[in-house]
Amino acid sequence: MRYYPIFLDIKGKSCVVIGGGSVAERKVLSLLDAGSKVLVISPELTPVLKKLAAKKKINYCPKSYGPGDLKGFFLAYSATDDPKVNKSVFNEAKKEGIFLNVVDVPELCNFIVPSVVDRGNLLIAISTSGKSPAMAKKIRQKLEKEFGKEYAVFLDIMGRIR
Repeated sequence: MRYYPIFLDIKGKSCVVIGGGSVAERKVLSLLDAGSKVLVISPELTPVLKKLAAKKKINYCPKSYGPGDLKGFFLAYSATDDPKVNKSVFNEAKKEGIFLNVVDVPELCNFIVPSVVDRGNLLIAISTSGKSPAMAKKIRQKLEKEFGKEYAVFLDIMGRIR
C-alpha cells in the first residue's frame, strides 16, 4: 500500500484550486462541503464557480498560476490541462510542504481522493491507489445501493442514543 488512509478535518483551512473548469468545480464543491476556505486561481471560471465567487462563497484570483501562489495554503489541487503548470505547482507544493493533488497525474500527487459513499456521518472511502478510478467508481455504485440514504438517519439516531 502506497497511501496512508486518513480522513482530514479541513474545516476553516485555506485551500487553493488552480484551474477553473469542470474538474476544478467538482474539487471546489467538495472542499466547500468540508468547510474549507477556498481560493480559485484561473483566468476563466465555469458558470457555477462564477456564481460562488459573486456570492463570496469562494475567493477568486482571475489570473494564471504563478510561483508563490501556494504560499500559506494547507491543501491544493491543480486542475489544469497544462503539464508545465502542473509540474510547477508540484514543485512549489513539495518545497512548501503543502498537500497537493494534480488531477489525473498520480505521480505528481502526495494525496489522492478516494471515491466516496456519503451517507451523512457514514463515509465509506474506496481507493485503487490511483490505478483504476473506474473500478473504484463501480465499487462505490454497488455500495451506494447497499447503504441507502436511510443510514444517515439511522446514524443520527444512534448518535443521540450514545
